[in-house]
Amino acid sequence: MTNRVLIFYGSYRSNRQGIRLADYLVRALRERDAEVELIDARAVGLPMLDRMYKEYPPGEAPEALERLATKIRAADAFIFVAGEYNWGQQPGLKNLTDHFLEEWYWRPAAIASYSAGRLAGAHASVAWHGTLSEMGMVVISSTLSVGAIGHALDEHGAPTGDGGAALAQAFPRFADDLAWWTAAAREQRARSAPPY
Repeated sequence: MTNRVLIFYGSYRSNRQGIRLADYLVRALRERDAEVELIDARAVGLPMLDRMYKEYPPGEAPEALERLATKIRAADAFIFVAGEYNWGQQPGLKNLTDHFLEEWYWRPAAIASYSAGRLAGAHASVAWHGTLSEMGMVVISSTLSVGAIGHALDEHGAPTGDGGAALAQAFPRFADDLAWWTAAAREQRARSAPPY
């Protein structure tokens, strides 16, 4: 069965280098026969959180919110491409994520972090782990961390240099881990309704 994976990216900056990692993941997962879609928070353009999707009466949510809720509910797994801003989460990606809650439940999530520096978004990755767990996702133990993002991937998302080689070497385990949890969660959801 084909895995349906949504990849979320959240930078609003004009010179976005993390999109290279998102593009790499889209391509690499498609090569493994996954059905993949990139959800770019800047392109979706949700306002700062006022009301969650579930707080709108049926049929009254803004169109962008309704479309995204449908995609999230149909997905088997999620990857969050997490840039690090001052030891924390990107506000654009966090804002998009916070618009939903039950839509995320009972599916695995993976974190691919990055930064311009050598710590590779490690602080953001830790912050996202707790957030995604609280929102009802099972966060897999494998992560990808890419430091010096502008040197590890070229403008087309192709790995370059030592950083790119490290990413290419780490990706198969990351993808295998996500695929295993995706299959396990899908089988369990088919076997038994979630407890709440």
